[in-house]
Amino acid sequence: MSRVVVNSIPIAPQLAADVDNLRNLVEKDLRRARKHLSPDTIAHGPRAIHEARNKDNHRHHEDGSGSTPAPASGKAITVDDATVTYMMPCIIGGSEYSLLIDTGSSNTWCGANKKFEPDSSCESTRKSVNVSYGSGSFTGTEYTGTIILGGKDSTLKLDKQSFAVASRAQGFGGGMDGILGIGPVDLTSSTVEGMSSIPTVTDNLHDQGLIKTECIGISYNPTQSNGTMANGELMFGEVDQSKITGDVTYVPITSTSPASKYWGIDQEITYGSSEKMILKQTAGIVDTGTTLIMISDDAFQAYQEATGATMDQATGLLKLTNQQLKNLQSLNYKIGDTTFELTPNAQIWPRSLNNALGGDADSNYTVFASMGQISGIGLDFINGFTWLQRFYSVYDVTNQRVGIANTANTNAETN
Repeated sequence: MSRVVVNSIPIAPQLAADVDNLRNLVEKDLRRARKHLSPDTIAHGPRAIHEARNKDNHRHHEDGSGSTPAPASGKAITVDDATVTYMMPCIIGGSEYSLLIDTGSSNTWCGANKKFEPDSSCESTRKSVNVSYGSGSFTGTEYTGTIILGGKDSTLKLDKQSFAVASRAQGFGGGMDGILGIGPVDLTSSTVEGMSSIPTVTDNLHDQGLIKTECIGISYNPTQSNGTMANGELMFGEVDQSKITGDVTYVPITSTSPASKYWGIDQEITYGSSEKMILKQTAGIVDTGTTLIMISDDAFQAYQEATGATMDQATGLLKLTNQQLKNLQSLNYKIGDTTFELTPNAQIWPRSLNNALGGDADSNYTVFASMGQISGIGLDFINGFTWLQRFYSVYDVTNQRVGIANTANTNAETN
């Protein structure tokens, strides 16, 4: 395993200072959830991707040999907590960009706020690119060229990678220059003019022999301040054992659509020692691009009833009194044969960010929001950024599975 530590880029203060970005957090996550549920999404998910590749004996390799070069060990890149998401510095062409890390989409692109400066490796295909995220969108042109994941101090260099340059971007404020899409490759279907799909950065890391297994391990940490902090990690190609406590629980990609089109899993949620049912076993997704923990409306109501929380009109989040917070119990997430505990502290929005959210400095807000539909629609939850800050997650295309593990942050009292 090799590790790349990159200099923290001063983008998060801009992002955190974008008050509108925080105060419309619930609405933005809800629009993104609706996009995930959209019937026009035609992806088939990691399972179908892997099966299709096994049938294809003529995949193109840059060395022309018809076989994948000898793989290197895993590559770890330190990434920046930008308050409501994580960002990775990437060199594209002649400039460094701060890209939002997104497991719920698969196109990589730049130019949302910083002008694209091509170098000699970049070549335009003259093909138009259009992608909508629900909470934002962009249109632009496809290029191929060199991308260095992790910025100027990194050695993780991809050649002839497809990426897009935005001519128009909507919904990307602060220091977001674009997106690093690490979702299933089929999510690129119909996004590039005349192309059925576009290889993702993870695909090409594997094909160019930089990683042995086409997987990504993600380590996030609870947000503690309204500013930037280089405290997360993306590990390409393997699991970083130093980031976990215990074993990784792996589960197959769910077969239930539309969750199966993404990094979808099956899980059950209960509340407290009495195991009050919040959400019976059902399908949903793990998504770094969603900030909050989204659950179906019936599950949301069950959680509100169990906790006694009331809806706060200023933030759009549930609010707990000090006594209710004192009585708050853990949520139990049963994934595969393992139960993961989301502690009371992990259910609370960081108090240091209450004002930026539009709330009261001393109030207690939860990190849950309703998806606006009852369960049984095939995508009944989204384990977003705030959930992922407490657990290690693995996105494994090669073995068609998602992995979850406890970390030192699982029981942290940071909020």
